[in-house]
Amino acid sequence: MIVLISIPGILGHLHPVIVHLPIGILLLACLFELISMRPRYEKLQPAVSPMLFMGAMGSVMSCISGYFLSLSGEYDGSLVASHQWAGIATAAVALLYVFLRNKVAIPLRLSVAVIVCGLITFTGHLGGSLTHGSDYLAAGWTDVGGSTVKRAPIPVIEEAAVYADLVQPVLAEKCYNCHGAGKQKGKLRLDQPDFILKGGESGNTILWGKAAESEMISRMLLPVNDDDHMPPREKPQLTAAEVELLKWWINSGNNFTQKVKELPSDEKMKHILLALQSGDNGSTTALAADKIIPEAPVDAADAVAVDKLKKAGVMIVPVERNSNYLSANFVTAANGADSIIALLSPLKKQLVWLKLDNAGITDESLSLIGDFPSLRKLQLSNTAITDKGLSKLQSLPELQSLNLVGTGVTAKGLQVLQQSKTLRSLYLYKSNVKKEDYAGIKKMFPKVDVDSGNYVVPTFMTDTTVVTGKK
Repeated sequence: MIVLISIPGILGHLHPVIVHLPIGILLLACLFELISMRPRYEKLQPAVSPMLFMGAMGSVMSCISGYFLSLSGEYDGSLVASHQWAGIATAAVALLYVFLRNKVAIPLRLSVAVIVCGLITFTGHLGGSLTHGSDYLAAGWTDVGGSTVKRAPIPVIEEAAVYADLVQPVLAEKCYNCHGAGKQKGKLRLDQPDFILKGGESGNTILWGKAAESEMISRMLLPVNDDDHMPPREKPQLTAAEVELLKWWINSGNNFTQKVKELPSDEKMKHILLALQSGDNGSTTALAADKIIPEAPVDAADAVAVDKLKKAGVMIVPVERNSNYLSANFVTAANGADSIIALLSPLKKQLVWLKLDNAGITDESLSLIGDFPSLRKLQLSNTAITDKGLSKLQSLPELQSLNLVGTGVTAKGLQVLQQSKTLRSLYLYKSNVKKEDYAGIKKMFPKVDVDSGNYVVPTFMTDTTVVTGKK
């Protein structure tokens, strides 16, 4: 293998290392120049000239390495030019100071020292703007003590624009510092749709419809101490809900204009959207009802059993990186689901999420499912499940979320789940539960989020109320 080494590239990336030493030396030399005017400190005078020489030479090296770094194309051109010329001016004045120091009057010498300090401050500010964003000074005053921003509620979440109202604020808060107008690491810019579509050096920053294969998402899911993890570990990190929001947006396709109501949303997204509706960005409550990984560790699942299920068309994946807990999805094995269910038995300790939406299962299949001690999320939407099958689920000790959308269950059949101490979410849209039954179901399950298929939109004092008279 032939490894090509780019000397300019190496010098460019050494710029942050090289630049700070001459800054310190020059500032110290200027300080010595100023205070040595007092008799008490006049012995510092001989040290000023060599310090100025070292600082000036370091400034020249900083200009050279900075030039090579600017060739990477990762920074805003106009801001780079300003920073570059300010750096050249600093080096030039420092060199002039070195050669003329002992040939000019003391007042002029002191004036030059002040000018050098001013140039260093101005150049450093421009460098900080390139590295941390143009608002890096204000950020220290506006975001003290926290890494996330409390966002204003979105009263009617269904009418919100997915990109402008939900996605863009996340990118602005967590990504623009490195991928905005002032800086484009990896030649990636995320502050405008055209730049997002263009992508960066890798070419697969976002694969529309394939969030899991998009580099943006895969890097966010890497361990925080991984060198490729984004954002860098010293920067504010995305919450779990924010990552899910970005995945949902990417999976929806090339979408910058659609509203929330125009995109399909699963159970997890409904929780997140409802949290955003109340002003929660997902750092705490948005996924509280979706905590599906038990705290106790579990042994890895039997590899042979997993292989049999995969060959039968069942998707078996870990629910989280480096976890032995699993989810099973019958999306590609829906037709033969009733006969395949038995293959899940060896995985009953590891299985926490079972997706049987649209699968050809009957009430009899639920007898086996009722014996899964770790199961926390069960999706049975659009299946032939009836009240008879629900009675076999009352033995699930950890069940938190149950999706019965489009099934034949009734309000009477739900009574068998009343004793559950863990159930938190119940989805009943398009089931045989009647509209007039929902009040009774809420009393039956006072601590459960009962979803009838519509969002609950709170009323705020700032909302507009239209009053009409009787006709």
